[in-house]
Amino acid sequence: MNYIIMFLLVIVNYAIINNVILSQFYGICPFLGVSKKPTASLGMGVAVIFVIVLASAICWPIYQLLALAGIQFMDTITYILVIASLVQLIEMIIKKYSPSLYKALGVYLPLITTNCAVLGVVQGNTDQGLDFGSSMATALGTSLGFAIIIFIFSTIRYKLDASDCPKAFKGIPIALITAALMAMAFLGFSGMISL
Repeated sequence: MNYIIMFLLVIVNYAIINNVILSQFYGICPFLGVSKKPTASLGMGVAVIFVIVLASAICWPIYQLLALAGIQFMDTITYILVIASLVQLIEMIIKKYSPSLYKALGVYLPLITTNCAVLGVVQGNTDQGLDFGSSMATALGTSLGFAIIIFIFSTIRYKLDASDCPKAFKGIPIALITAALMAMAFLGFSGMISL
């Protein structure tokens, strides 16, 4: 199969079919915490795209060096350091160029450092022994999927906050029910692409 077509299929697979939030439950903290406003969720999605893609691009050659040195057991610690550095860089950029987005993201921006979706993608790429191109396709697909789902979820939550909902379901309960319904809806895409 053509490498470009395979690259695109991997992106679609990880963005829609095997979505990191809906099928693996990675990144639930920002998914629930930042999804009250569409603008904040879009900013979080863009930040996560940047961190996952850049972390994957940086960590893949680092892992190759660790493997050459015979110390590949240091991969997780190294990945956490790279991710933390990238998040600090993004935090400084957003704070300087978009103070309103920085304020909207609040505590969730530094939490990208501990977002299991970011570490899960980078670690998964090396655990599966993917080459650089496949690692980048997986990173791009996963991060796009994260951004798409958090944005869709935030628009639904925005509408739900304005709707007449029973008091017992207001807030997080209706959000979790909505997330479950979204997961079931996206389950319908499974089996569309076989890699």
